[in-house]
Amino acid sequence: MRIGVLLASSQAAKSEMLYRAVLKYATGAEVICYGCWPESTEQYSYIETSLLAGLLLMSGGVDFVVTGCSSGQGMMLACNSFPGVLCGYVPTPRDAFLFAQINNGNAVSLPLGEGYTWAGSKNMEQTIEALFSEPFGQGYPKNEADRKLRDTARLRELRNLSQVSVTQFLDRLDAPFMRKLLSKHDVMDDILKSGHSDSLRCWLTGHMGTIS
Repeated sequence: MRIGVLLASSQAAKSEMLYRAVLKYATGAEVICYGCWPESTEQYSYIETSLLAGLLLMSGGVDFVVTGCSSGQGMMLACNSFPGVLCGYVPTPRDAFLFAQINNGNAVSLPLGEGYTWAGSKNMEQTIEALFSEPFGQGYPKNEADRKLRDTARLRELRNLSQVSVTQFLDRLDAPFMRKLLSKHDVMDDILKSGHSDSLRCWLTGHMGTIS
């Protein structure tokens, strides 16, 4: 599994802390931190960051994204706007465990601006630990696992029916917005190197030359 850690600029100071927690508990996974970083000159909103996360997932460049914003809610809602992304809001270890076992999504959003004293940092680490404590998608509780997994599969089917393709989606975005996202080179380079969606890679390659 390849896991991407990606935060908006408002929470850039917590990028290293979150990355280290994922690296510690997602044993056997390749973990890549894309920032944003406190020293970065370019600022990215949670909307822009959510689309970068979506591009990583839609391309297949990563299998899972760990992200967040001040409340965690906005990033979750934004990530769920994109084709093929199923993002859960995980404020506690219990929520993280249940999301991984029942919903089996490909992204989580944490509330990183709420009460971040020592207790907030400890809760974040325990949430990441619970998220990766067992293989995803086993169903919970165990005596209802089959029904839970059927419901999860049906949800994915419904989402796929209600969404356009990734290239159709990108074609509808305004040029200035896309130019800024395409200029985040660590994300774009990794998508082109590691992604396996030929249509998305072709779209990105064709449009990256338009950056002034």
